[in-house]
This record gives sequence, C-alpha cells and structure tokens, in this order.
Amino acid sequence: MERTGKCIVMAAGDLTVSQIPVGEEDLCIAVDGGYEYCRMLGLHPHYILGDFDSLPAFDGSGEAAQQLDEIRTRTPQRVVTLPPEKDETDTFAALKLGLSLGYQEFCIYGGMGGRLEHTIANIQCLRYLKEQGAAGYLMDGTGMVLVAKEEKISFRPSLEGYLSLFPAGEEAVVSIENMKYELRERTLVNTDTLGVSNEFIGKKASVTVHRGAVVVIVSWAEE
Repeated sequence: MERTGKCIVMAAGDLTVSQIPVGEEDLCIAVDGGYEYCRMLGLHPHYILGDFDSLPAFDGSGEAAQQLDEIRTRTPQRVVTLPPEKDETDTFAALKLGLSLGYQEFCIYGGMGGRLEHTIANIQCLRYLKEQGAAGYLMDGTGMVLVAKEEKISFRPSLEGYLSLFPAGEEAVVSIENMKYELRERTLVNTDTLGVSNEFIGKKASVTVHRGAVVVIVSWAEE
C-alpha cells in the first residue's frame, strides 16, 4: 500500500540543520549513529537500524546505547540489527525498509559530509530510489541533492543560490530555462564540467531531462 507521507532517514554523516519537520503520516528511520542525532533534535524514530558501529563515536556518554538497549527490550520490532559485514550500506537498507512499507518519498538527513565514499554511496541510493519509481533527496542546511530521469523539475522563483548538473551515466540531454545560463537540448557528458554552478535569477527555473539521468545539486545562497 502506497503511503501519503514521506520517509525521513537520519544517517550518521554531517548534520547541518537544527530542526526537521515530521508529519503525522511520516515515517522516521534512524540509521546507526543517526539515532544520536534524533535524540539531539527531539525526534522519536519509528525504527532504529544499523550494525551500530558508528554509534559509539557519537555517543561518548553511553546514554544513547543504553536507551537503545531499553527500546530493544521494550519494543524489539523497532530495532533492526544488521551484520557488520554485508553487501549494502545501512542507509541503503533503511531505504529498502521504507519502500517495503509503501513510502515513495524519501528525505535523507546526515547523508553528506564525513567520508567521501559514504556521500557517493548515498547519491547512488538516490539513483536506486529513482529506478524504484520513488523520489529521494539528500537534505542539508547548505543545499540538497536529487536525481532526475527523463522528467521536468521546477524551482520556485524565490530560490537563491546555485544549481549544478552531472550526468548519472555517460551522458544526458538536458534543457535549462530561466536561469543565468540556459541550455536547449544540450548533451552533458561525464568528461567535462559544463553543468557546474548555474545561478538562480528570481524566475521560476526548470530543468528538463530529455534523455538519460542527471544528479542535481542545489546549493543555497549564503545569508
């Protein structure tokens, strides 16, 4: 059954937001050390998932680990313990859990920063969600990342900052409208930097992906 709310995934990368809105229809999954972030923000995750190798680095006092043990005893169905040696990341497993519960929109916080390979893996997770017919966003206090595949996405006129596009494969054909630099059915390839650092100009901008898929990175303007 498809859910009307969104799935909020709290990962263990850099956290650059001070609050995260969670609606009644939303599902919240804490991934490993992301559970400590949930505690910091006053969030009560529906599920806590991971091999919990990163939790000690976040939880110097041991309080989070103790609380996790209490939750595991009281409501064991909320804690999903994964083996440390596996073929997918904890965040990937959290997304699969959300999909299995019927969610089609995913907001991943704490999914960037830290080790570069984890950020790249989370971008690959966005591509996985797109292939499943779901929408995924890496959310950050400085911007967001999403994947667009043969579709048109629009941005509100009040948005300020920069937009960058990177082909998710060898190449992609895109059009950009109402931005500082416009493109008309231009082919982006993964061996140049043509799609980097476009600028919003106070108009309703749009990106149309005619063929292929692109990684879209939006960087908010610094206040």
